[in-house]
Amino acid sequence: MSRCYFFTGFPGFIASSLIRQIIRDHHAAIGHIYLLVLPDLLEKAREEVQRVSAEEGLPFERFSLISGDITKPDLDILPERNGLLQHEVTHVFHLAAVYDLAVPRQIAFNVNVNGTRNVNDWVQGLHNIERYVYFSTAYVSGTREGRILESELDRDQSFKNHYESTKFEAEMLVRQVMGKVPTTIIRPGIVKGNSQTGETIKFDGPYFILNVFDKVRFLPLIPYLGAGEAEGNFVPVDYVLSATIYLGHANAGIGKTYHLTDPKPYRMKDVYRFLLAEYLGKEPIGTIPLAAAKGFLSIPALRKWLRIEKESLDYLACMAAYDCTQAQNDLRGSGIVCPDFKDTVGSMVQFYERHKNDTNKQLRIS
Repeated sequence: MSRCYFFTGFPGFIASSLIRQIIRDHHAAIGHIYLLVLPDLLEKAREEVQRVSAEEGLPFERFSLISGDITKPDLDILPERNGLLQHEVTHVFHLAAVYDLAVPRQIAFNVNVNGTRNVNDWVQGLHNIERYVYFSTAYVSGTREGRILESELDRDQSFKNHYESTKFEAEMLVRQVMGKVPTTIIRPGIVKGNSQTGETIKFDGPYFILNVFDKVRFLPLIPYLGAGEAEGNFVPVDYVLSATIYLGHANAGIGKTYHLTDPKPYRMKDVYRFLLAEYLGKEPIGTIPLAAAKGFLSIPALRKWLRIEKESLDYLACMAAYDCTQAQNDLRGSGIVCPDFKDTVGSMVQFYERHKNDTNKQLRIS
């Protein structure tokens, strides 16, 4: 039986990239790919499908764009179309979410929690479902410290922002359907650009550090931000894609949660030093306490000029260690490994240097 895939979150970068990876890895098994798209993104989605079809060699006719909205019952899909999907869809990849660290609570809750509840309900109505893959985040651990296991979720933790708290609530909902639907939960760390090309869709996460370096490059001395003892939990997008596709199809992945995090992470002070050396050829000297840095970034004009979200500084002091033993064990023999962060710095910085003034890649800082 051929596989029929259904994606939320298209034409977002991760969803589009996952589709490309599925075509490369499972081309012969693909029957059809259905893409749920917000009405105002249909034209952009159609253009992206044309690119994917042409570049990956899957006929355009094997794709269908479906106008819908995860925040509405039945995903706002027309009843006649929904009836067909319930019989055809075999694999669901739920990626639609609000990823902004500074997002207001109500917006994040509506998309991340209510949206996931609606997707859960919809998936349970599918007659031939073989796998439901939910894209969570390692940071559902919130403010917890120490070693975080893949099997753990609710430990009465608090959260650094509404993104974390609503993704936690959404994952709690997904866990409730795990016994009814063959489900795999993916928890990536902070996703960065391709390990080989450096390509990324947006400059957040570690790129905020590069944004700061770019603005303060005139200074004779550039200090560390904080003590930098926390682990730098950065993973290249190509590792996340390959691992997600593999684990989302392997029988071993049913009923499991995976940390797609760096198995050998560097401390944040090392990440900071690698990036500064590669970008400006300098070594950090001195330290600005994180509390002082957050105080500076409370000034809107300053954080807009530096192009960094104040909330991102919390991750420089996040003393959590994400255990990824289950992911590493189930990936063994697949040839899929997480590259050493230091080996990817060159391509990361080169891509940033070429595209740093692209307003489509820079986040709008409020």
